[in-house]
Amino acid sequence: MRYSCIRLRRDQYPIRMMCRLLNVSRSGYYDWCNRDVSTRAHNDQSLSRMIHRLHEASGGVYGARKLHHELIDAGHRCGRHKVAKLMRQSGLKGYPKRRFRGARKGPLTYPFADNLLKQDFTAKGINERWASDITFIWTQQGWLYLAV
Repeated sequence: MRYSCIRLRRDQYPIRMMCRLLNVSRSGYYDWCNRDVSTRAHNDQSLSRMIHRLHEASGGVYGARKLHHELIDAGHRCGRHKVAKLMRQSGLKGYPKRRFRGARKGPLTYPFADNLLKQDFTAKGINERWASDITFIWTQQGWLYLAV
């Protein structure tokens, strides 16, 4: 954390001063800069790329549980919590498809308005016939209502 802070600001401030203020050695900072990526970080990067590919292939629907099963089927050894952690770090979420629910079967408990027009929408003048309709549309943010 301290070393990455120094790296971000190395063009603005002297490295020697930042190392002194953050109580780290300069040799430790330079060793950190030249160090190779750890095996775990390398494995996490490759697993994260695979998770991205599978998530896109599912159309953004699969969550950590299904992606974990897909990775196991593809021959990758990993845990479900590791997949969930990498998805969180990448900002990926699963959006499951909503199942279709049909209309309610049974007697209606609310009254209908009388049909005064009787499907005759022709008007002889302005503001003689009025009609409206409302519908709802499912989006990823929730239900949107459209009235016309």
